Amino acid sequence: MGKSIVTIGGGIAGIEASGILAELGYAVSVIEKEPDFGGKLKNWDHLFPNMRKAEEIEDYLSRKGKTPGITLFPNTTIASFENIKSGFVLKSNHGVSYSAHAVIVATGFEVFSAERKEEYGYKIYDNVITSADLEKRLKSGTPLTTLAGKTPQRIAFIHCVGSRDAKVGNTYCSKVCCVTGVKQAIEVNKLLPATQIFNFYMDLRMHGLEHEEIYKTAQEKHNIQFIRGRLSEVSENIDHSLLIKAEDTLSGRPLKMNVDLVVLLVGMEPGVGTTAIGKACNIEFNQYGYLKIPDVHLAGNLTSRKGIFVAGSCSCPMSVKDTIEHARSAAFEVHRYLIEN
Repeated sequence: MGKSIVTIGGGIAGIEASGILAELGYAVSVIEKEPDFGGKLKNWDHLFPNMRKAEEIEDYLSRKGKTPGITLFPNTTIASFENIKSGFVLKSNHGVSYSAHAVIVATGFEVFSAERKEEYGYKIYDNVITSADLEKRLKSGTPLTTLAGKTPQRIAFIHCVGSRDAKVGNTYCSKVCCVTGVKQAIEVNKLLPATQIFNFYMDLRMHGLEHEEIYKTAQEKHNIQFIRGRLSEVSENIDHSLLIKAEDTLSGRPLKMNVDLVVLLVGMEPGVGTTAIGKACNIEFNQYGYLKIPDVHLAGNLTSRKGIFVAGSCSCPMSVKDTIEHARSAAFEVHRYLIEN
């Protein structure tokens, strides 16, 4: 096409959108701050709703990243951003300049830092982990034990950690935590069928066509117990087991339970890279700190700056499926823009 594109972010959205545009004949430079491409997908074992291996999507993206016309730049960040008559000039931390007729921002998200919820004991008590930690264990095949090496007899999953929580400044739903908790509970039950598993939730938001079926399967086939309760505190017993205190919001009564392992289902937040690029490009942010789109129904990939587009979870929390679809629509919007300009 004779026109060039810079994609900032080499995760799921960045690679998918760039691959499509390269197939259409554009020259695409993909800037990624990490040494590897694929984003956080490489830390996941299985994906909902069909429990497919995340490696299958990794392989797909790896092939996409090798599309002729794509040039990948790992270990690279954007140091400056300038408008020119034909588009934009971006300079990297290595002093390299990239000219672009259009820019895609695909900087993704950050996992909520569970240390900010001190009352839950993450990084204080050895047997409190996050859903991200658990997923890494599942992927590596590491036996799921307590720090002392014992098979846990009781595990509690805690929903909405860092989401729908005004105290930490995140009043929105991260969309994927509920189904992730159910998915992981099923996986743990398959590994440890004798272990009791409890899910403490505010209310279950099972976004997606097949997600409600996963929830039913968890109860009917895997004996996972769901308690509608808000966790108030985690403390450690002398034997390093954990005492959790919660309110059963259905009965209106306080609840105490001893468990061996607590899994905090952490939500999504705008990444530091998203904030930095948004400021550098002079893009507007929404009230939650994500990049603002001008029209949620009709302009989901546009930004407040002409020629700059968004793809993936830098604009709002998304599942892997939603991210791929959003990236594809971003590629279409960029293609249409470059044809018209």
